Amino acid sequence: MSTSVAIKRRATTGAALPAASLGVVRSTAAAGANGDVHAELCSALFAGFPRRDQRLKAEQYLHGLLTAQGRKSIRNIAAQIGGPAAEQSLHHFVSSSTWDWQPMRAALARYLERNGCPQAWVVRPMPIPKAGEHSVGVDRRFDPERGQVFHGQQAFGVWFASDELSVPVNWRLFLPDPWVNDRTRRDRAEVPQEAGEETLEECAVAVALDTARWADVTRKPVLLDIRGGAGRAALTRLAAAGVPVVARIGPGARLAIADRSLPGFGAGPLSAHQILESLKGLRRPVSWVDTVAGARTSRTSLATAVRVALPSPGGERMRPLVLLGEWDDPRRPVSRVWISDLTNSPVGSLLRLTKLERRVERDFAEVGEGAGLRDFVGRSFRGWHRHITLASAAHAATVLSTGWEAAYDAGYASGRTAS
Repeated sequence: MSTSVAIKRRATTGAALPAASLGVVRSTAAAGANGDVHAELCSALFAGFPRRDQRLKAEQYLHGLLTAQGRKSIRNIAAQIGGPAAEQSLHHFVSSSTWDWQPMRAALARYLERNGCPQAWVVRPMPIPKAGEHSVGVDRRFDPERGQVFHGQQAFGVWFASDELSVPVNWRLFLPDPWVNDRTRRDRAEVPQEAGEETLEECAVAVALDTARWADVTRKPVLLDIRGGAGRAALTRLAAAGVPVVARIGPGARLAIADRSLPGFGAGPLSAHQILESLKGLRRPVSWVDTVAGARTSRTSLATAVRVALPSPGGERMRPLVLLGEWDDPRRPVSRVWISDLTNSPVGSLLRLTKLERRVERDFAEVGEGAGLRDFVGRSFRGWHRHITLASAAHAATVLSTGWEAAYDAGYASGRTAS
């Protein structure tokens, strides 16, 4: 059975597993990934290496990511394939070699297009807690998801996502001011000259735009969160590149109703909350499939969409956009607010597209963590990028193997029975 056929046939589940079950999932998935999917990925991703020894090192590193227990450090990976001598060799391959990670990421994207049928690109932030001071980009920062300050790195990944699976294909590491402006730090971590100052939202948009520049990769709607404030600049940059967007915004974002038939047209900028509350009589139920809370479950939300425009300081308006609101409880204020330039998409299609963020969260927690996405322990900029590229390949090998879904199903079923 081909990889793509296997993906289309399998059932998708998604509850959080007990800790004991996760080991079963990962070991079974790793065994499955060593078959056809593993071989196909190695062929697709590592063919660009000019030397045979580099291809061998890449295959060894991927194998170690899939099989090493615990943290996916170079030491633990090397223990799977040869001990101290292998550790030194792999450390050089990841941290000191000259190979470019971008062609491998683009090859992974093309492989997923052939085998995974992505519906959208989800830009997901990834905080990486760190204890030391020397890892590239480390700083004290606030994690809005956890609501707390942490010490570590901040990265953004572009995940190719569908209802069945999601895989990270591209990454950008955020560099705070102390790393951008400190020449000693930059030199020590081998930060390239072109890596300059940017905000978190600029970093999130940049990784999506970098992905859109890859040849032979079909652009999909980009899902990202711009509640931080710089929404106008983000939408402008994506629109200029011809990249469709579905962006999470805050209920206080100011917009103008662009539909002449609706109340509020011509009233000037209003908050997204005001617009949606005034039009909540237009809400209708939208069904969607929850692939996260256990077996595939049909759920229903109330939603509505209205054409709006983003007023500019000079009085001119951007091209028309659509404001999407979703209510979990019809008696309470709107739960989530999105803005998109997919103005001809039905409200149901738009809402179901936003649910791909949930798929990414599930796959990151159940697979990405175990594949080593946050486990690089070196200090260099290039080493971090090479490790996370190979960890993304390990994530892909896991979710594309039929064994992972079977193991996940078994673990979920046993977890429910035990409880």
